[in-house]
This record gives sequence, structure tokens and C-alpha cells, in this order.
Amino acid sequence: MKKKYLIALVLLLAFALALAACGGKGGQQGPIKIGGLFDLTGPTADVGTPYANGEKGFVDWLNQHGGINGRKVELVGQDYAYKVDQAEQLYSQYVTQDKVVAFLGWGTGDTEALRGRIAKDKIPFMSASYSINLAKLDEAPYNFLIGTTYSDQMVIALKWIMEDAKQKGVEPKVVVFHHDSPFGESPVPDGKKFADDNGFAYTNIAMPKGATDLTPQLTQAQDFGVNYVVIQNVSSGGALLLKNAKSLGMTDNVQFICLNWCADELFIKLSEGAAEGALGVMPFTSDFSVPGAKDPAEYLKAKGDSLDNQGLHYVQGWWTAATMVEGIKRTLDAGKDISDGANIKATLEAMQNFSTGDVTAPISFSPTDHRGNDKAKIHQVQNGKWVPITDYLQSRIPVQ
Repeated sequence: MKKKYLIALVLLLAFALALAACGGKGGQQGPIKIGGLFDLTGPTADVGTPYANGEKGFVDWLNQHGGINGRKVELVGQDYAYKVDQAEQLYSQYVTQDKVVAFLGWGTGDTEALRGRIAKDKIPFMSASYSINLAKLDEAPYNFLIGTTYSDQMVIALKWIMEDAKQKGVEPKVVVFHHDSPFGESPVPDGKKFADDNGFAYTNIAMPKGATDLTPQLTQAQDFGVNYVVIQNVSSGGALLLKNAKSLGMTDNVQFICLNWCADELFIKLSEGAAEGALGVMPFTSDFSVPGAKDPAEYLKAKGDSLDNQGLHYVQGWWTAATMVEGIKRTLDAGKDISDGANIKATLEAMQNFSTGDVTAPISFSPTDHRGNDKAKIHQVQNGKWVPITDYLQSRIPVQ
């Protein structure tokens, strides 16, 4: 009898140890793993690096403050250099081997390429891409966007252009200069539809990868009669465009407007004064006095760094990670299994008016729309700083 009791006790202990090693039922114990893809060395590394630093910084800060209900969060990620095949390989590794319960991605090309697998694997996914294609729930039911989509940013810019042109008594002739990639091309068709619907001239010009002089492209825009330029690119490409435009005298009579990824501090620095007077459609604030910038600022100060050094994309990455973590926390608080991504998805879809401390407009998702934010403020470069010149402007175009 004692022998049978001892065997039963050993088996029970072995089962308990195995359960603990696996994280308990449904991953309810042990570290919570979140996958990550970072562009630290690729063509968007100028903005990708501070964004990734913000995600990593938030997770480190969170763990210093007890993690999620006492459980540490582990961000399992690395540089993929903006290569879609590398992103697909790392995604598979993190999902199948590391058993991540959610994912923080980066680019448009890779996020769009992965959306079918994300849906099949039921992995809640937030990336730095705000392509409206990721809001198509029949194709991307597990993708969530906390930034205003590029298409909605484009419409906000074009609405402002229409009003400005009306006040000036001119007909708008808009040229979109864009990164030569799915990211760059993403809002172009919706911008074209808006222009056609409202009867003004609109065309787009790709900015060649690795270009060191965009004068030929700007000359093409001059031949079009351009008076408004919208830039869908990262900081370095946008700054090069402005410097070349200034050398052609275009900045005196053409209004340049950046969308999210070139409307930042680096754009101003790299433009060497040419960005003065440029506008930016900014879903994420450049004002580091808002409540949502307090924790990242104090965290960086303790590390011997500063938000002024890291910039607004750091805060953007920080709050993207914070929004995903909030969804995971609320799922756990409801007593649900986070190893089943459908539970986190349902929690996020119930999230209403989640505050980012004025870093963005409040974030709200629903079962029928995963665009958490549809607002942005127009900013202008004044004396080398981004200054808001409007309150939040809104656009939520239909998802085709």
C-alpha cells in the first residue's frame, strides 16, 4: 500500500512539475511571451529603431513594475531588416517554438503577407503599418491598428488641402511622393478616389529606393503644375525631398505635407532647414508634456537617455505595446485563457476609449472595426519644432 501511495505521489509531483513547465493550463503561469519584428538595419531603420526601442522600453518598464499581475512579459523579437521572407521565418519560429500569445510587428509588406497565417494561428497582431488592407476583417480578423490608417491620414490631408486652396482661391494640384513599397503605395488609391470624387488634380510619383537626388521626380511634379505635395515616406526620404525642393525654389510656392512616418524630429534635423513651414498629419503627439509621455520620459532618464533624443516614434512604439498588453491583462482579469488568441481578440474588440494619456485620441475597437483610431492633428514646422495648428481632424473611409 505504501509503495502504491509513493508511486502515486511521484506521478502527481511529476504532473505538477510538467504543468508548471508548460506555464500551467492555457499558459496561465510563467512568463507571457509576445513576438516582435524590428527594422533596425533595413530601409526604414531611421524610424524603426526608436519605435522598437519604445516597445522594448515599455516591456522593461512594465516588468520593473510587476509585469502583468505579477507575471513577467518577454518580448521575443529581433531585426528582420525589412525583408518579408525573414519576417515570415521569424513569425513561424516565435509562434511554433516560443509559443507567443500575441505579436508586435512592423512593416506593411510583411504584415500584409502574414495576415492569412495570423488569422489561421489566431495570434492578435499589432504592427506599425496602418495600411487600410489590415482593417479588412474578412482577410485580417486578428490584426488591430492603433494608428489612423494611411488612407484616413491621406483623406485628412486632402480635406485640409481643399479648404486651404479655397481660401487662397486656387485649384489644388496634388502630387503624392511615396516610398517605393507596399507601405508607400498603401494610401495612393484611396487618395485618388477622394480627389476624383471632389474634382481636383492628383497624381503620384514613387521615390526610388536608395535615391540621393530627387530632382528629376520634383521636375516631373513641376510639369504637373503641383501646388501641394503629400509625402508617404520615412524621415530620411522626406528630408531629401524637401532639400531638393528648396534648391529648386519649390518650397516658396508648394505646400509639403508629411503623413505619419516622416512627420517627426528626424525629418526636421535631416532637412537642414528646408522643412520650415512643412505640415504633418500626426496621429501621435510630438508634445512630451502630455500625461502619456511621463512614464517613458522617466524611464529613459533613469537610463541616461531622453525622449528628446529618442523622439515621438519611441512613444508610438511604447503605446502600441501598452495597448496590446492591456488587452492581455484584461483577458487574464476576466479569468480567460490567453493561450487561445480568440479570447484576447474578443477582449480587444470590447475595448472602448482606452486612454493613451493624450499621446493619441482614445483607442476604441469593435467586432466590426479594428481601426482603433481615426483622428489626427495637423502640425506645422515652426522654428524647427512641430506645432499643432488644428484640433483632431477625423476620417473613417469605408473599408473596401
